[in-house]
Amino acid sequence: MENNLKVIPIFFAVDDGYVPFLAVALESLIRNSSKNYYYAIKILYTNIEERNKKKIAKYERDNVKIEFVDLNYYIEEVKDKLYTRDYYTNTTYFRLFIPNLYPQYDKVLYLDSDIVVLGDIADLYNIEIGENLVAAAPDDVIQNNKVFQEYAERVVGVSKYQNYFNAGILLMNLDEMRRFDFQEKFLYLLEQIKFTVAQDQDYLNRLCKGRAKIISTVWDRMPIPDSSIKDEDLKIIHYNLIYKPWHFDDILYSKYFWEYAKKTEYYKDILTIKQNYSEEEKFRDMEQYKNLQKLAKKETACVGDDRDMEINNTIEQSEDRKRILKKIEEYEKEGNFDTDVEDDPPTIPLAPEDVDYLKKKSTSKIKSKIANRMGKKFLDDLLRDNKLIIKEIKGLENLQNIDTGAVLTCNHFNPFDSFAIEKAFIESGENKNRKLFKVIREGNYTNFPGLYGFFFRNCDTLPLSSNTQTMIEFLKAVDTILQRKDFVLIYPEQSMWWNYKKPKPLKNGAFRFAARNYVPIIPIFITMEDSNIIGEDGFFVQEYIINIGEPIYPDGELSEKENANIMKEKNAEVWKNTYEDFYKVPLEYTTKNKKKV
Repeated sequence: MENNLKVIPIFFAVDDGYVPFLAVALESLIRNSSKNYYYAIKILYTNIEERNKKKIAKYERDNVKIEFVDLNYYIEEVKDKLYTRDYYTNTTYFRLFIPNLYPQYDKVLYLDSDIVVLGDIADLYNIEIGENLVAAAPDDVIQNNKVFQEYAERVVGVSKYQNYFNAGILLMNLDEMRRFDFQEKFLYLLEQIKFTVAQDQDYLNRLCKGRAKIISTVWDRMPIPDSSIKDEDLKIIHYNLIYKPWHFDDILYSKYFWEYAKKTEYYKDILTIKQNYSEEEKFRDMEQYKNLQKLAKKETACVGDDRDMEINNTIEQSEDRKRILKKIEEYEKEGNFDTDVEDDPPTIPLAPEDVDYLKKKSTSKIKSKIANRMGKKFLDDLLRDNKLIIKEIKGLENLQNIDTGAVLTCNHFNPFDSFAIEKAFIESGENKNRKLFKVIREGNYTNFPGLYGFFFRNCDTLPLSSNTQTMIEFLKAVDTILQRKDFVLIYPEQSMWWNYKKPKPLKNGAFRFAARNYVPIIPIFITMEDSNIIGEDGFFVQEYIINIGEPIYPDGELSEKENANIMKEKNAEVWKNTYEDFYKVPLEYTTKNKKKV
């Protein structure tokens, strides 16, 4: 049948450990393939057991041919030059030898095996590549991380980080690569420069500068949130770096992986891998990722920077942030204060068995311990990198000498503002004697991906729920926590409005908790002003002053409802006075219907 159909040459490079995930990739690729093409799949390897070869060979069809190619002989001469770290093996370099290994092909596809293919891979092969050496998508990790962006431009040497591509999904122009003497130049470069961060990917980006066609990220989409990317447009999901659904529960797009994994002979094996992947291994993975950032930062610091030093002044303001600010203006005019303006993760109902509020299970305790330790390091990194700037903390004494539990209230204007409260809590010294719990949205707990999702689920958080029985457990947990003299942080405004400086009208919940448990409210209001640092969104990073007010105690002579109302009014007055004292303007709203305020 090959003679009658256009051939699509596809290369994978794996060892025995990755064969189960190769099976998932092949399952998805073949199920979404077309009968109009002949798919010639080559699996480059140095170590695969015969039983695994037989299982993979079952994916052959009339128009799908699978061939295993042993590269032990070929790699022997250069293996000592190939630098690897962490979980990488020499197989990551195999793609660089394809041009010389297969002179019969002018163009091929190279695919990593930690992928799921959701479209016909022939559509990627048919992209017009011209005289470019490769076609590839921007690396999503690089696009979302300032440290890696600096590394890509200054160390690897691409003109702008948007041109730095991920090498896990490649359309390779072998004809042009051979004319370019690609392999010879790669081996020469290997002896002159040691790229330790992304290894072979860095070499590819260095060699292909100016001759790489950048294609849509839907062909190499990593599990990193991006509201501009719709699921129905996705072509290939790439579970790169630590974003492995067979290791972690909270990986974006993991449903696609498990959909195809269930159809393979390796499904039980993959489940076993996941079940046996310990919390210590997960922590190690996250530490390796953080260490990778440190390595990139260190290498970048060793390279001069001759780019325009005034680049910060020309950063365009994010259209998304502008849209959010416009939305805030509209909501304030409408008096719609308790609605979020951000595109939050969808809410999945949280069942009682899905959350261990008081960390009674041993696994919950271990995760909490790891998450809090990681959270402390994350907070230190935010402060060090000026992503969170705390100029001053006023009223630390108001967190001290509290004989009971307490409800902390704070205005909500940034995803990181809880870290500012955490910093104040640590500075007060109260973290040595008690814990600070944070009330969060249900969706943040159930459906937030990646590292932030891990924090949301395990860093002493108390998720709200749309499930009545779960909310009963939530209420019991808050009472227990306050009675054992811990603190609970609640955002009584309910909504988060980015960099909104005014206090918004307060909801009753926080004050009912305090009144019912007969503990004080500690009103905290954070004021802010522009720093001299422009963030990645083109807006000035804010400098925070954390203003901690005096505790507001309930009155033993009043009912729970009366106490809650009075404490809420006093809290609102403290926030209003703090706002007006700092900004030197009266607290006024643009709301047309003043009754809504």
